Amino acid sequence: MSVVGFDIGNEKCVIAAVKQRGVDVLLNDESKRETPALVCFGEKQRFLGSAAAASAMMHPKTTVSQVKRLIGRKFQDPDVQNELRMLPFETSEGQDGGILIHLKYLGETHRFSPVQIMAMLFAHLKYMTETNLGLPVLDCVIGIPSYFTDLQRRAYLDAAKIAGLKPLRLMHDCTATALGYGIYKTDFSNAGPTNVAFVDIGHCDTRVSIVSFEAGQMRILSHAFNNSLGGRDFDEILFGYFAACFKEQYNIDVYSNVRASIRLRAACEKLKKVLSANAEAPLNIECLMDEKDVKGFIKREEFEKLASGLLERINVPCTKAITDAGLTVGKIHAVELVGSGSRIPAITRQLASFFRREPSRTINASECVARGCALQCAMLSPIFRVRDYEVQDCIPFSIGFSLDKTPILQGSNYVLFPRGQPIPSAIVLQLQRSSLFHLEPFYANPNELPSGVPSEISCFTIGPFQASNSERARVKVKVQLNLHGIVNVESAMLIEEHVDDSELSTKEVRHVTNGSEDGTYMQSKPSNASADGKTNDKTMRRLEIPVSENINGTMTGVELMEAQDKELKLAQQDRTMEQTKEKKNALESYVYEMRNKLFNTYRGFASEEEREGISKSLQETEEWLYDDGEDETEGAYTSKLEALKKLVDPVENRFKDEEARKQASTDLFKCIADIRMSTKSLPNEDRESILNECNKAEQWLTEKTKQQDSLPKNIDPLLWSSEIKKMTEDLNMKCMHIMSRKASHRNLDNKGRDQRG
Repeated sequence: MSVVGFDIGNEKCVIAAVKQRGVDVLLNDESKRETPALVCFGEKQRFLGSAAAASAMMHPKTTVSQVKRLIGRKFQDPDVQNELRMLPFETSEGQDGGILIHLKYLGETHRFSPVQIMAMLFAHLKYMTETNLGLPVLDCVIGIPSYFTDLQRRAYLDAAKIAGLKPLRLMHDCTATALGYGIYKTDFSNAGPTNVAFVDIGHCDTRVSIVSFEAGQMRILSHAFNNSLGGRDFDEILFGYFAACFKEQYNIDVYSNVRASIRLRAACEKLKKVLSANAEAPLNIECLMDEKDVKGFIKREEFEKLASGLLERINVPCTKAITDAGLTVGKIHAVELVGSGSRIPAITRQLASFFRREPSRTINASECVARGCALQCAMLSPIFRVRDYEVQDCIPFSIGFSLDKTPILQGSNYVLFPRGQPIPSAIVLQLQRSSLFHLEPFYANPNELPSGVPSEISCFTIGPFQASNSERARVKVKVQLNLHGIVNVESAMLIEEHVDDSELSTKEVRHVTNGSEDGTYMQSKPSNASADGKTNDKTMRRLEIPVSENINGTMTGVELMEAQDKELKLAQQDRTMEQTKEKKNALESYVYEMRNKLFNTYRGFASEEEREGISKSLQETEEWLYDDGEDETEGAYTSKLEALKKLVDPVENRFKDEEARKQASTDLFKCIADIRMSTKSLPNEDRESILNECNKAEQWLTEKTKQQDSLPKNIDPLLWSSEIKKMTEDLNMKCMHIMSRKASHRNLDNKGRDQRG
């Protein structure tokens, strides 16, 4: 098994794998380190990654991008609606309130959820990894934004399961970056923890994490984010600027044309990169719209002025991250800047001004998340031995629990997992309950969430069960914030005690972090002792209680199986179409190759009648390929190729056999000469027998060669190279038989003389 980390970005994906010598980023089919996060549906097959990017302009309305922004979200969310307005494909609301993407495929309109589209990306990355490493891929670690909700995290796990992957952990992007930074760094101060701010400005979001490093460990102090501020927002500034310019100069409305909008956005993204290294940059697009070529120009100063509002917003998550970490700017020892949108000089200046120090770029901005995920996978997997390094992450949201719609009190804020709670953590609740009840986790502070996210998380049903003594019954429930950052109820147990004189607390809470108790909890009076110290008889019953969960928006077990089956069918259709393309290309190549060889290489080996017949068939096949055969089955192309080969093979065999015949003749003459040389030390009788065989073979070859040379090349040979090779083998066998027979006779004679002596 391999050990890999996946970084699914909004635009690009990166795969990193741990090998014996370290962590490598894997290359795709185009030998690039980044693969587009695109899924494109053609008429009969899907195109994934780089192939999807190449097909996107031909199929703009069936090319799905930005799926990371849609997964695990509700259709009616205002932010989602803003996203969908920028995307060219058709969508609708699903039965669960989620998003359905409408795509035309195989002559029908299919509806896919973002989870299914993400699963297609995962399956493609899995295939690339297995092809690259030559090993099966199952265990992995996947990078996710820290602001992902419980539902989005579950959606990622569902997508990975559909693709046949088993994520060992969903890891926050900045945590993965910090792991790759800290595990190799050896110059941390011994005087105390080193606090580093990681600022990740991606394509569509900005994330800031404050991380405390010490020898052999790292601890996330805080996560902050702006999920609607990234590199694409700067692209959109340029897009709006040039769209207005072109409307004025060329009287074209780019917003009204999907293909023109896609091309202009791509050009603006390239222009932004040019402005990162140059003070000014031109923009030229041929035939953008209405058969008009457009030109534009902008200076970096103009761009920064247009984007001034975006630049100011970068300070907000930075301020929140430092505040939540309980630090001041002066306590930050270093700032690391990563992400695809981090290369704008104005952003660097803005961060330098805020943190009062120049941001560093000591780690690869595009690959750091995948590398960190691969390292974490190696640490969690038994395959590799990695030096001990503790990674303590935390959750950026406060989570409370309600018991049958009533909040469970923990202090005064109802929060059981406060913001900054380490991952993983667990809480043990002991509740006085005698029959079925419901536990509902919820986000306790809406201000901590991305806009539009509902506070409800899920609902866990504990039961059914029935206590025999409701006053003496209590239920112990273990609630977990697992390694993925997902809340679940791990177990529930009914405990009934029957005593004469004891009092049970009605509610008891214990905090367990990383598997060990780290807090105090309310303790009732011992149940086997009375107030006067006398011991009473006690019976105790323990019973496991079933736990079921209801999470609106996730896939059921049946839906997951259906999605897996559908993905298998889609993949099989893709393979069928690829094989069909290969057969079509093979037929097309054969037509062009044989047409050239027929009048050059093979010219002398084909009769006039054969040349005319083959030429006619080649021409007919070529016309068929570009007419009726443009879109045919694999069997049709195979049949056409076999029919052509049946005509060409006799000519090709004559050509090939001429060279083979010369070589075989040379080999036979050499064999005859070698055998004649080896007979000098043999008795006369044996030598004469062998020389006689050699003479026969030589005479046969001379006569046959003379006859063959008198024949034209455009008919089948009288003497084939295979016949000469067989003669060579027969001669060797006959001579070896004579030599071995005589040798055995001599050995018998010698043995008899020895016995008589």
